[in-house]
Amino acid sequence: MSETLSRDLLDRSATELVAALAGREVSSVELTEAAIGRIEARDRVINAVVVRDFDRAREAARAADAALARGERKPLLGLPMTVKESHDIAGLPSTWGFELFKDYVARRDSTGVSRLKGAGAVILGKTNVPPMLSDWQSNNPIYGRTVNPWDPTRSPGGSSGGSAAALAAGMVPLEFGSDIGGSIRVPAAFCGVYGHKPSYGLVPTRGQSPMGLEGAGPPLAVVGPLARTAGDLQLALDVLAGPDELEAVGYRLDLPPPRHPALDAYRILVVDRLPGVALDDEIGSALSGLADRLTALGASVVGDVGRLPDAAASREVYMGLLQTAMTRGQPGAAPMNAHEYMTLIDRQLGVRREWAALFGDFDVVLAPVTGTVAFPHVDEADWANRVLVINGRETPYRDQLAYPSLPLLPNLPATAAPVGFTRAGLPVGIQVIGPYLEDRTTIAFAGLLEREFGGFRSPPPL
Repeated sequence: MSETLSRDLLDRSATELVAALAGREVSSVELTEAAIGRIEARDRVINAVVVRDFDRAREAARAADAALARGERKPLLGLPMTVKESHDIAGLPSTWGFELFKDYVARRDSTGVSRLKGAGAVILGKTNVPPMLSDWQSNNPIYGRTVNPWDPTRSPGGSSGGSAAALAAGMVPLEFGSDIGGSIRVPAAFCGVYGHKPSYGLVPTRGQSPMGLEGAGPPLAVVGPLARTAGDLQLALDVLAGPDELEAVGYRLDLPPPRHPALDAYRILVVDRLPGVALDDEIGSALSGLADRLTALGASVVGDVGRLPDAAASREVYMGLLQTAMTRGQPGAAPMNAHEYMTLIDRQLGVRREWAALFGDFDVVLAPVTGTVAFPHVDEADWANRVLVINGRETPYRDQLAYPSLPLLPNLPATAAPVGFTRAGLPVGIQVIGPYLEDRTTIAFAGLLEREFGGFRSPPPL
């Protein structure tokens, strides 16, 4: 296998690469070396893969080749990939981009990383994040700033911004991120790749928490895959999903299949904007155009934001839970008391039931991931003073939590999918929201969009 051919193979999907490895079309060592070469060449500008573990990756690749030669087959055997910096990998730093944790080295793998390795993945290293995973940028005092492969003056998103940038730039075919405020879906949309926010609790979060904590986050936070195709999201989710060790004594995973095999069978609710929340006209146009194309194919498409549970009330509950989680342990924080928190949990359950009723009438909901495409880097530290310019007008930065929070509060699966580009050539993404634990439906729907209308496109070299 020539170096050129092995490098070109990296542009294939993870699913295709696993098949190529099993068919001995390429070795894991060759793919791993090609990926390392791409990281070393392309990451000088992008700064996505900030923790590199190449020596151990080479050892894992040699072991994968030996296993393949023995006839072993696993879902990811020999596939090189990276994971978000916040996922613990034994022997590597897990700083969360926070200076206080800059010397912390994990002692064991997170549950998700352990499952990826158990499926045969070759972990090359870890990708960049903002401090405490609290931004739609990926810039921190330890590793510096990650830029968007489509335009280095703009954010790749966050907090899984390094993940999406590495994928879009062709350094790796698969990534593993996390999401509590759009942190998988916003970077996927900004970089033109796919990202899946799983149903809450579907993928264990153990080992993806700040130093000294067990990972018992609020009933919002999830971990999940990013990829360049919708099918690769399902490939990774099949590896990652399932009960953690305490629950596995009695629980088993049995997700339902996608609701329909073709787009014309779907009942679709389109949310083209939320009241009082800015939305870039080009995102709105892309979503409207997609709705028209789906209607032309025979799908049942309804555009009525009024069918959603009360958006303002839901946002109030979401922000209360999020603020409690994100300020935990911060000096000067004023946490709510336990009774107030339990009231929010009660209200969350009410919203979950409203969404469940909605999915009696619809199969999926299509909505913006966020109200803006990739925005210029923001240096202002205080979110209260930040603004985004959308349609020529300034709008508060924090307001944009409204769109990514739609599926977060009700614990629903949501798949981010690229659907086009702005006139300036920046990716536009939407999210496919589905019923609780029907993750296969949102991913499959994204795959049908990909097949019918096209999906990921590589950015031009920087």
